[in-house]
Amino acid sequence: MTQPTRRQEARTGRGGRPALLTRERIVAAAVDVLDAEGLDALTMRRVGARLGVAAMSLYRHVPNRDALLAAVVDHLFAEAVAEPVGEDGWAEALIRFAAAYRGTLLAHPHAVPLLATHPVDVETGTALLAGLLERFAASGIEPQDALLAVQSVGVYVLGHALAQVGTPPGTEGPPPPADTDTDTDTDDAAAAFYDHWFDTGLRAMVTGFEHRLTGTSRPTPATHTTGDAPRSTPGT
Repeated sequence: MTQPTRRQEARTGRGGRPALLTRERIVAAAVDVLDAEGLDALTMRRVGARLGVAAMSLYRHVPNRDALLAAVVDHLFAEAVAEPVGEDGWAEALIRFAAAYRGTLLAHPHAVPLLATHPVDVETGTALLAGLLERFAASGIEPQDALLAVQSVGVYVLGHALAQVGTPPGTEGPPPPADTDTDTDTDDAAAAFYDHWFDTGLRAMVTGFEHRLTGTSRPTPATHTTGDAPRSTPGT
């Protein structure tokens, strides 16, 4: 008689018992479905199938699909701001936030239309951005001005990602990865173009907020803002 594999044990629990179903496992499975199959495929039934349980089992933890989508949005936003902000000034911290948020969006391209149309929960987003907002406060920036700057940059990141990889809800998802040398060269050139476009627009926006909030503007230090940049600090 063959022994169950570790993957099978993780799915069903040891001794053939069903694995413990939690909200965290449901949201993680939902992200997996979203990444693999797109937004239209993200249903309670499909997530249940991925977890090896009936869809009705999910409703004890997530009341409906809208709540599931909201949980996925909050989860991905938390992923983008997982790293601590550090002690840099608010302008540098804001640039790193934007780079980290964009990195998460490009890593989950099917999620871009979702985050563009389903805002992060206000309380959750504010709590996750506490470190970034503290950098503004340390410079004497009023809370409402700090939120305006962060939200504006967040919307810019979302809009730029939507232009690069997103599609309107209900349409086909982003194209599959290229599999020829020619297509790869084209994709690399396009990625470089979007990276430069993003970086230029972001720095112009942050410089504008520096001038508005402090009456001065200064060059910001070199910071990688490409999708594969190391994350150091998501939508708003």
